[in-house]
Amino acid sequence: MRVLIVRNYEKTGLGLVGAALQEAGAKIDIRKAYEGDALPTDAAGHDALVMLGGGQNALADDAYPYFPALLDLTRDFAARDRAVLGICLGSQLMARAFGGENRIGGATEFGWRQVALTPDAQDDAVLRALPGSFRIFQWHDDTFTLPPGAVRLAANDVAENQAFRIGRAAYGFQFHFEADRTLVRNWSSDFAGLIADNHPGWHAKLESEIARHADQADAVGMAIARAWVALI
Repeated sequence: MRVLIVRNYEKTGLGLVGAALQEAGAKIDIRKAYEGDALPTDAAGHDALVMLGGGQNALADDAYPYFPALLDLTRDFAARDRAVLGICLGSQLMARAFGGENRIGGATEFGWRQVALTPDAQDDAVLRALPGSFRIFQWHDDTFTLPPGAVRLAANDVAENQAFRIGRAAYGFQFHFEADRTLVRNWSSDFAGLIADNHPGWHAKLESEIARHADQADAVGMAIARAWVALI
C-alpha cells in the first residue's frame, strides 16, 4: 500500500491518519507541494491520496501555482476508484475539483466544536459506527458548496458541508479529525502568535479544553482514520 501525502502548509501533520497508516503498514510518500516538491502526473504509482490543510484559501492559485495540477490529480485518483482524503483546505480543494463553489470567509470555527452526522452517514463505510453527533477539532474560515453528485455526511450551523463523499472512497472533511491532543498542542505552540491574534484566550484555556473534549475527539478521529484506511 503506497499512499501519497500532499502537504500544503508548514507544520501540518498527519496525526491520527498517520497512526492508522502505520498500523496498516502503508508506505508513505510525502510531497511538500508548498515548498515546490513535484506532484505525480497521475495516480498510477499510488494507492491513495491524502491532502492536508493550510492557512491559505482554495482559490490561491497565484501564490500556490500547483493547485490546478493537484485538482487534476485528485480527479484522476477518484476516476481510478482509489481512496482520496481531503482535510480542511484539502476538502475545500476537493470541492473545487469536483465542481463545488469555494466561499472565502464567513465560516470561522476554532477549537472543539459540535458536528452532527446526516442520515446518509448511517450507511457510510467510514462514518456509520460513529455517534450521531460529537465534538471535533476545527480551524477554518472558509467553506464551500456541495459538489454535484457528492453525498453530504456531516454538518453544523457554521458550515453545512462538514464531510462529504464522492463515489466509493473519495472523502472530504472540513473538520480536523486527524488532530489529536498532541497535534493540537503542537499547533497551539507553532502558531501561537496567529492564534492569539485571532482567538484571544485560547492558550489560557487549552488544557481545560483538552480535558473536556480530547478523549471523545481522539476516539472519533481514530475511528474515522482507520475506517478510511480500510478503503484503500
